[in-house]
Amino acid sequence: MKNCASVVFATVLTCLLLMPGSAAAEPVLDVIIGGQTHHFARDELLHRPDVTHVSVANDIAYGKTMNYVAVPVAALLAPFNPPANSVIESVALDGFAAQLPLDLLTNKDPAKAVAWLAIEPDDPHWPVLPGRAESAGPFYIVWTGAAVAQMRSEQWPYHLKRLESQSSPLKRWPTLNVDPALPASDPLRAGLALYKTQCLPCHTLDGAGTGTAGPDLNQPMNPTQYMTRDGLRALIRDPKSVRSWPNMKMPGFAADQISDREIDLIIGYLTHIAARRSGIP
Repeated sequence: MKNCASVVFATVLTCLLLMPGSAAAEPVLDVIIGGQTHHFARDELLHRPDVTHVSVANDIAYGKTMNYVAVPVAALLAPFNPPANSVIESVALDGFAAQLPLDLLTNKDPAKAVAWLAIEPDDPHWPVLPGRAESAGPFYIVWTGAAVAQMRSEQWPYHLKRLESQSSPLKRWPTLNVDPALPASDPLRAGLALYKTQCLPCHTLDGAGTGTAGPDLNQPMNPTQYMTRDGLRALIRDPKSVRSWPNMKMPGFAADQISDREIDLIIGYLTHIAARRSGIP
């Protein structure tokens, strides 16, 4: 009898574990403000009173108009009073970690860009991303508003799992900064600004940063030390035109996402960082 009971119990347990739609499988977004963690399950977000339908023209991830069920990021963050001088680190499932300025995420004026947390429903799921095997879910920050074109491609984080308040990148990682003696108008400062937005989400630099989707760009060598300027330009525009391997993650950046001049500013910044590390004035 004991053996029969064990078999019955094991069968029931197996059936329960195999049942679809179990609570354990529901996606959860963690919002960490001032060290305090708040968990938002998908269904909880979908039943908020401020949830709405949002149409996004020229969606960055999908390259076309997309329609989402979403909540305003400003409303999601408001009850937790993020520090005014902080950024929100938006961490994805694959290690992508964008540093999004708080004033951008909390803006409500449609004359500027307005941030939304798009929530992928259980059914129907969003379409598969171009060239990928999965959608942009479970959570994705998208933008609407008159100034949406000013938002950089890396400021649309998808596969989102966590939003966390942090100090500004330069306060958190001072080694990212350029020579402090440089004037405010120096192109290297523009290169630093572009690097923080376009490269830091995936790459560390001498260990500075939290993005793990790509390799460090100054350890053990800076790419400007082993690649030509033309090679680096091509790598940023179309990585597979330079080198390719299975599970390669880096996308190419089209001219409407980053200009040739901006690529040169980033290369100039990386060259400057390599020289400072080597002690070259």
